[in-house]
Amino acid sequence: MSKEAYDAILPEAAAMSADQLKTPYMPMGIFLQEAEDLYVWAIKDKDKLVASGLSETMLDRLKSATDATRYAQSLWSSEMQAKQDAQAQWQEQAPEAFDLRNQLLHTFRYAYRNNQEVLSVVDHIAEGGGNADMIQDLSDQAVLGRKHPEELTAINFDLTLIETADTLSGEMADLLAVANGEKQEANETLAIRNQLYTLLKDAVDEIRDCGKYAFWRDEKRLKGYSSRYNRLKS
Repeated sequence: MSKEAYDAILPEAAAMSADQLKTPYMPMGIFLQEAEDLYVWAIKDKDKLVASGLSETMLDRLKSATDATRYAQSLWSSEMQAKQDAQAQWQEQAPEAFDLRNQLLHTFRYAYRNNQEVLSVVDHIAEGGGNADMIQDLSDQAVLGRKHPEELTAINFDLTLIETADTLSGEMADLLAVANGEKQEANETLAIRNQLYTLLKDAVDEIRDCGKYAFWRDEKRLKGYSSRYNRLKS
């Protein structure tokens, strides 16, 4: 049901302009549960709410927007878990990648010691020591090693390490992008979550406002039209 609601409401959410978007002011799990609770509470008061000006379709809107936003939040949570996993994997694999980069620099400086032109390229590769530098260095080293294999063969260097460097460069680039949350898919998932959250927040606010108006003298029903999270915080 959540996936169907997500697919149905997504075009409307995607059409929202940036200045319309809202971001969660409380943990999403709590907000979604409050929206679910509001639906169960308000459905019992539907006739009076409608009589007080609430659109007849607003409660259905609340339910579908809640389902859609919950699904979007699950997608975003999955992205965040992937980010955390990537960060852990990066911490595990980065030392090996840096070690290979340094090993190749050490080897190249010796192998190409009599070729000043190539050695200047090696010196350029050695500049910088950050994560992105290491990834690019491995790629550059693979290109350089393939272009000048004779000197490496002469010192009995294992040429398969050149291919390892090339492969590792690509793998570590992908891993770092996920670890840093820079993958386009992750950014889009968060944007969609916020778009759907905005639609849901608007529905929640409209129903609560109507409920507070309709039941302002009925404390038993009135309490269901405010946020328990906000009450506890105040």
